[in-house]
Amino acid sequence: MANTPQAKKRIRRNAARTEVNGARTGRIRTFVKKAESAIESGDKSAAESALKAMQPELARGVAKGVVHKNTAARKFSRLTKRLAAIA
Repeated sequence: MANTPQAKKRIRRNAARTEVNGARTGRIRTFVKKAESAIESGDKSAAESALKAMQPELARGVAKGVVHKNTAARKFSRLTKRLAAIA
């Protein structure tokens, strides 16, 4: 159990940040799934728009420390590659 005021504050702060970070992670996951389903459907214009909407969300996750930089780069790279394969 936390005894010092700093430790008590840290517990409160961690709980608040966990909630925010969880919401952000879920939002990123939703954008990635939308992009993946748009690519699966074969509709190139919808897939492009979904990918464009996903990119800033992933970048924001990296900036906030929720997603690792290489993870975001890998996801974006793979989805872009799949998008390019749609003819």
